[in-house]
Amino acid sequence: MDTADVTATLLRDHGRTYAEEAGITLRDKPAPLYQLLVLTVLCSIRIKAEIATAAARELFAAGLRTPRAMADSSWQDRVDALGRAHYVRYDESTATALGDGAALLLDRYAGDLRKLHARADGDQGRLRELLQEVPRIGPVGADIFCREAQAVWPDLRPFFDERACATAAELGLPHTPDGLAKLVPAADSARLAAALVRVRLSKRVADTRRAA
Repeated sequence: MDTADVTATLLRDHGRTYAEEAGITLRDKPAPLYQLLVLTVLCSIRIKAEIATAAARELFAAGLRTPRAMADSSWQDRVDALGRAHYVRYDESTATALGDGAALLLDRYAGDLRKLHARADGDQGRLRELLQEVPRIGPVGADIFCREAQAVWPDLRPFFDERACATAAELGLPHTPDGLAKLVPAADSARLAAALVRVRLSKRVADTRRAA
C-alpha cells in the first residue's frame, strides 16, 4: 500500500479541521483564535466531536465570538445555547467554565491569545502549560488547540499528538511528528492531523486502508 495514496485518501475523506466544521475561519487574529479556544473547551470532555462543534456554532450564532461578548453574556444564555446543540449533562459546568475562561483571558491577555502565544516565546511545552490555565482545558485540550492552531502559528508545526501518531502507525504511515510532516506541505499539517484523529474516533482505520 502506497504511503502517498493513504495520505491522499486521508486528506480527501477526512481532512476537514474541527475549526472548519465549527464555522471558524481560522486566522492569527484575536476573535478566531478565541473561537478555537471555545471549541477546545467544548471538546475537552467525553462528548462526541459533532456535538461539540454544533455547540460552538450555537454559541457563535448567539454572538459569543469574543472574550468580551462571552464574559458579558449571562450564564443562562450560555446554557441555552449549549442546550440547543444537545450539549447536555455538561451544559451548566461548561457555561461556567466559558465565563471564567473569558474573564481570565481579558484579565491576563486583554482578550488576545496572540499575547499568550508570545509569552510562550516559541516553547511548545510552555504554550501547552499556559493553555491549561484556562478552565476546563487539560493536556488533551491543549493538544486539540495546538493541533488546529498550527494552521496559523507555524512555530507549532509539526504538531501531531499521540492519538494522531497512533493512528498513523496503524495505517502504516510514519508515526512521528517529523515523519508525518514530510508527507504534506506545511500548510496541510493541521488537515492531516485532524484527518488522523477523525479516523481514530470513527474507528475507520481499516476502511481508510482499503480505500487507498
